[in-house]
This record gives sequence, structure tokens and C-alpha cells, in this order.
Amino acid sequence: MKTSFPTHDVFNQPEPLEPVNLFEIDSRVQAAVKGFGGDWGVPQLSAYGALAGGPLVQHARLANRYPPELKTFDTYGHRIDEVEFHPAYHELMGRAIEHGVHSLAWETQKPGHHVVRATLELLHHQAEAGTDCPLTMTFAAIPSLQTTPAIAEAWLPGILSRDYDASSRPYFEKRGLTIGMAMTEKQGGTDVRANTTRAVPLNQAAGGSECFELTGHKWFCSAPMSDAFLTLAYLDEGLSCFLLPRIKLNGERNAFHLQRLKDKIGNRSNASSEVEYDGAFAWLLGDAGRGVATIIQMVALTRFNCIVGSTAQMRQGVIQVLNHIRQRSVMGKLLIDQPLMRNVAADLVLESEAALWLMYRLARALEQARSNPMEEQLVRIGTAIGKYWVCKRAPAHLNEAQECLGGLGYIEDHPMARLYREAPLNSIWEGSGNVQCLDVLRALSRSPEISTALLQELQPAAGCHALYDETLEQLQQQLAQPELFQARELVQRMALLWQASLLHAHADPLVAKSFIQSRLGTRSALYGNLNDTDAVDILLRSIHF
Repeated sequence: MKTSFPTHDVFNQPEPLEPVNLFEIDSRVQAAVKGFGGDWGVPQLSAYGALAGGPLVQHARLANRYPPELKTFDTYGHRIDEVEFHPAYHELMGRAIEHGVHSLAWETQKPGHHVVRATLELLHHQAEAGTDCPLTMTFAAIPSLQTTPAIAEAWLPGILSRDYDASSRPYFEKRGLTIGMAMTEKQGGTDVRANTTRAVPLNQAAGGSECFELTGHKWFCSAPMSDAFLTLAYLDEGLSCFLLPRIKLNGERNAFHLQRLKDKIGNRSNASSEVEYDGAFAWLLGDAGRGVATIIQMVALTRFNCIVGSTAQMRQGVIQVLNHIRQRSVMGKLLIDQPLMRNVAADLVLESEAALWLMYRLARALEQARSNPMEEQLVRIGTAIGKYWVCKRAPAHLNEAQECLGGLGYIEDHPMARLYREAPLNSIWEGSGNVQCLDVLRALSRSPEISTALLQELQPAAGCHALYDETLEQLQQQLAQPELFQARELVQRMALLWQASLLHAHADPLVAKSFIQSRLGTRSALYGNLNDTDAVDILLRSIHF
């Protein structure tokens, strides 16, 4: 017999979002993909959008509810240094690799190849951020591996494979490979030149490069279950880059010992770790003493992926907000019809759209950099600008999105809780905000033509609004004599002008105007300060369910 509890009737609660196609509901992502030459990838993106907004959502919940566990020893006392994952984690990795989230940009040279690959990651990251770490490492390792042709020839076929293989075997026995990275140490952090790990030559070559033994520690090792790791150690010639396999050529486990897994605020499905090298076997990558120059090619791409990740988090945040306020009523009206809520929600959408256009502009620059010096300079400075600003904006953005949902956004059952915990990571990982600002100053001092490239990028929007012209003039004055103490102000101004110029070029004129007035003017930095109701209408329609 069914018991009725009248007080338990559930009403005025939104229907769950999933399943939904994250690509097909987002008109601005579709416009950016097509605008930057990725039309050919639309069928792939639509297919992955359905996965990321459907089956992968539950796998993401489970992979974070049951995080990885470190198995240092087996039952009989043998050291094994294995990480055990919930099956949902492997499902997430398998689907992502099957669809080329890690590889598509290297598989084709069609115009828009970086644009389509970045969109795949944008969709995947909205479903689950932790697996994006090994996917990012694997994607970003390619240029560093290519510094040593014999290593690249041996490893790239497995790295670019669309097969996910989580087994612990030598690389040449596996269907697919993933790559991790281990740079920082306890005493140095970002200052990798303070590292103490040493490499000793074995006076032999195997597997395509000179062989070494590494002894030392790494404070953060990303994705320790990967098949190999890019890492740094000192030779007599200076700090050098190495490729360290988890399993040696003879099938034995390398002297790569997992000390513990990091108990992180978020990113729970990802097994970040501390490791010790005890005479671990590795190959030299690039030239001895040029380790930073070799590994920085990987870091440049991982920083770009930080921008993609934070953009994805903000985009998913506004999707959750719009799903909620279109169904939830307060005082007899839907929240989306309440003026203050409309203002806040539209402002959140505006922030995420500005991040989207900057992300896609950088993706296009990445694929044109080899043949166009101006695009190369734009990548050099633009990655640091975007990494600083977009990743810095995400935590406050997700906090405001939580507030739009009220208490529902603060409970672990709702996706917003995981989004909020993930939000700070990208501003810390791969160099915090100050590191990015210092990188901008370094680039400006070493390559004066970088200022020219940036100003050339910003110039087409000149004359669109008095505030834009005034802010552009202020930037030009700062660029003439940049000051270390005000580096954050400089980089923020660069980012806002660039986003404004991109919105001017690609978005509705009312949207661009609202961004300029609210971001370059004297209004509060808090969300909900738009003053054009027509722009609000446009923004709230940009995502449709």
C-alpha cells in the first residue's frame, strides 16, 4: 500500500539538464567553430556533445565519488606502484581518446584543426575535468617529443592512437599510450632551476636516444599512471629534459616510486602524486642543458588547455543557471523573467562568451603560428594573457552561478558543487597568475615585435566606443614603459581589450557594447551591472534547450 505524504510533494524544482547535446544547444560555440574554419568537424562535435551532456555525466559523478587509490605493494609485499581507478574513469578516458580529444590537432592539417580539437576538449571538460589532465598532457607532449626524432618515431604512433590501453606494459606492446609530466620539486615549485634531481649517463643508447639514470623527487607528478613522463633533471651541461617510461624496455617496473596521491580540493578523479626517482631509467629529449626550452613547448600547450578548461567551466556554469532559472518560479514569476536575475544571468553569459572568443582566437593562432610570424608572437603573449585572465575569472564566475541556484548549487548532488571546486585549479596549475604576468613582461622585453602584434590585433576595433579608445591609449602608454609592480593591471587591460575587440568582430554589436561599458568603464566588478535590456535578451537566447 502506497503511503502519501502531502508535505513531500515536489514541485517548482527544475528538471535535470541531462541528457542534452552540449554542442547543439550552444549557438555561440557553433558560430565560433564555423567562424574559425572548423565546419568540417561539426558532425564529430555534435556526436561528442551528445556524449558529454549524456552518458559521460554519470561516469563523471562516479569517477569523482570514488577517487583513485594508490596500491604501493601487492598482497605478497612486492612494490608495484599502481593507481587503481573506478571503471567510470576508464570509460571517460576511453571515450575521449576514441573521439580524438588528445590527438585530433596532430592527425590533420585541415584549417581549423586546433579549433575542432579545442572544442572537443571544451565539451569533455564540461562533463569531467579530472580526466582532462592526462588528455592534456598527452596532447601537449608532441612538440617536445619531436625535438628527438628517434623518440618521436617510436612513441607517436601509440600516443596518437584512438585506442585506450590502461595496462602496465612496455610502450611497444600497447595499443595506445598516454603521457604525464613531472617538473616541480618541494623546494622550488615554479622555479624549476632550483631542482636537485640529477641524471647520470649510462653510456648507452636504447630506444632511439641516449640513456640516463635519474635520482631525485618530484612534488607534483601529473597523471602518474601514464606510460611515460616528461621530466627535468640536471646534467653537467645544465637542467635537461628527459622522457621517463613507467615500464622499462625489458618489462620491469622503472624505479619510479609513488610516495602518495595528493588529496586535492577538487579534480578528485585525477591521481596527482608525489614521486621519487631511485636510479630511474630515462631518455634525453632535446639538447643537454636545454631542458626548459624543450619542456616549455609542452607547457605552452598545457597553458592553452587551462584556458579551454576554465572557459568550459564557465560555459557549463551558465548552462546550469539557464536551465534552473527557466523552470524555477519565485513570487509568481519565472526567475528568468525577474529583472535582477536576468541581469546577473546575462552578465555571466557575457563573461563566458568573451572567454570563448579569446580561446578560439588562440586556437586559430596556434595552427597558423608556424607560417605566420605575427601569429607566432600572438601565441607567445596571448597564451599568458588568457591563462592569467580567463582562469582568474572562473572561480568568481562559478560562485555567482552557484548563488543563482541558491542552496541547490551548494550540495554535492548537483554538478555545480564539482564545478566550483574545480574552478581554482587552472589559475594555479602550470604557473599561477604572477608567473603569467612575469611571462608577459619577459616576452615584451625580449621581443619588442610582440607589442606590435598585439596592438595590430586590437586596432580594428578602434573607434567602436570611446571607452575602448581610451583604454587602448592607456595600454599603449603602459607598453612604452611597463612596470613590474603594475604587471597585473597591464595584463588585465590587455585581456579586456582583446576580448572586447573579438566581441566587436564576432558578436552582436549590442553584446560587444555591453562588454565594453561593463568591463572597461567604472562599473562594479561584480556581476549584474549590464544596462542594455536588448543585449540581455540576446545573451539569454545564446543557449537554447
